Amino acid sequence: MRLLIIGPPGAGKGTQSVLIAEKLGIPAISTGDIFRYNVKNETELGKKAKSYMDAGEYVPDSLTNDLVRDRLSHEDAANGFLLDGYPRTKAQVETLDEILAEQNLSLDGVILLEADQDELVSRLAKRAQEQGRTDDSEEVIRHRLDVYLEETAPLVNIYSDREILAKVDGLGEIQAVTERIDEAISSFSS
Repeated sequence: MRLLIIGPPGAGKGTQSVLIAEKLGIPAISTGDIFRYNVKNETELGKKAKSYMDAGEYVPDSLTNDLVRDRLSHEDAANGFLLDGYPRTKAQVETLDEILAEQNLSLDGVILLEADQDELVSRLAKRAQEQGRTDDSEEVIRHRLDVYLEETAPLVNIYSDREILAKVDGLGEIQAVTERIDEAISSFSS
């Protein structure tokens, strides 16, 4: 299956992506993890990405698109993938459509994890303390949520219009959320 998982920062996309991908035998491809890896290893992309991430901004489409195009060309993604953190904008949706069309492929489904904004701020602040993440101060968290609402939330309409969007409550125990996602995935293949 070729899936996307979208939702605001802190909604549990990363946690659920790993669980879903393991169950389906496909790679979970997280742009956030790729960016953090490059920042930590001070690669050229990492240096560019760090300035945006530290300010709570998204990495520009041109850098992100190249990264995703390359990653989807790897052999482990040939039979499916789960994208987490991409696409974030309408322009990125168009680029992903082009990448998939080049291989005569399309998305099977999009999972939208929904969660209350105050709960998200609390989750991300806790994660920042536990993991020492510099990209998760409360000010940056609130800015990231605003940017999400402005730039990414409109993708919900795009995928809803294509009738491949499933809304899933992202709050609650991890296993309960996973079960709700499993039900959504079943609806994509029926």
